[in-house]
Amino acid sequence: MKINVDENAGFCWGVVQTVEKVENILKENDNINVYILGEIIHNPQEINRLAEKGLTTISTENINELSNDAKVIIRAHGEPPETYQKLESKNISYIDATCPLVQNLQQKVLKYYKLGYQIVIFGKYSHPEIVALRGVCDNECIVIKNNEEADSKINYNIKTAIFSQTTIKENDFKNLIEYLKNKFINVEFIVNNSVCRFVSARENNLKNFAQENEIIIFVAGRNSSNGKSLFNTCNSVNKRTYFIESIDEIDLNWFKGVTKVGITGATSTPLWYLNELKQYLEKIN
Repeated sequence: MKINVDENAGFCWGVVQTVEKVENILKENDNINVYILGEIIHNPQEINRLAEKGLTTISTENINELSNDAKVIIRAHGEPPETYQKLESKNISYIDATCPLVQNLQQKVLKYYKLGYQIVIFGKYSHPEIVALRGVCDNECIVIKNNEEADSKINYNIKTAIFSQTTIKENDFKNLIEYLKNKFINVEFIVNNSVCRFVSARENNLKNFAQENEIIIFVAGRNSSNGKSLFNTCNSVNKRTYFIESIDEIDLNWFKGVTKVGITGATSTPLWYLNELKQYLEKIN
C-alpha cells in the first residue's frame, strides 16, 4: 500500500506567522503568563503541542482575571475593537498576530462603513473572523450564507459593499455575486473578493490529489470551517474520503484491498501530524 501526503497540505502563511510569533513569545517569557484569546487554530493537536510549551487559551471574559505581567496574543482570526480597548484599560501587554489578509479586510470594511455603505458579509455569523469584522462596524452589518438570507436581509435600494470571509469557498462567493448583481438596479454595488488565495488554490490542487488516490484520509479539527469546506471538495471527486480529527479514529477496514492512500487536511492542520499519520499507517502496512 502506497501512502502519499499531500505536498500542498499544511498551514496557510497566516497561521505559520501566528504560530511562529507564539513560539517566540513563549521562549522570550520562559513559557510563563503567556495567553491567547481563543483557540490559536481549530486543531486539537497543535493546541495541545503549544499548551505543553506553556500557552494558555482563554476567552475575553478572562481578561479581568489577568495580572499586569501577562502577555496576551491576538490570534490570526483577529478581535473586535472592544477587545483591544479592554486589554489597554487593564494595562495588559498584547501581541497582535492577526493575519495580514484579515487585517486588510477589517480596514476595508471600516472604510466603507464610514462612507455610509450597507455592509454585507458572506460567511458564518459566529465564526471568530466574522465576530471581529462585526465589531469593526459596530455590528451594523448583514451576515449571510445563502441567496435566501440575502433576499430576506439586504436592502437592494441603497449603496452596498459586500465582502467574504477569507476561508469561504471562492466558487460559493462568485455564485452569490452572480445572483446579487442584478438585484441592485441603478444602485452602487461594490464587490470585495476577500477569499484567501492560498485557500482557493488549495481547492483545485486538492481535487487532483483526491482523484489520484483510491481513498483519502482528511484530517482537521471538527470546529474548522475551512476543514469542512475542503473535506467537501475532496468528497466531491472521491467518495472514499474519510474525515478524522485524530489518528485513533482510523478504521482499518477502510484500507482493505487498497493500494494507494492519500493523506491531507485543512489549512489549520499541521504537516507534522499528517506525517505522524503516515508513519502510523506504514507500521500497519
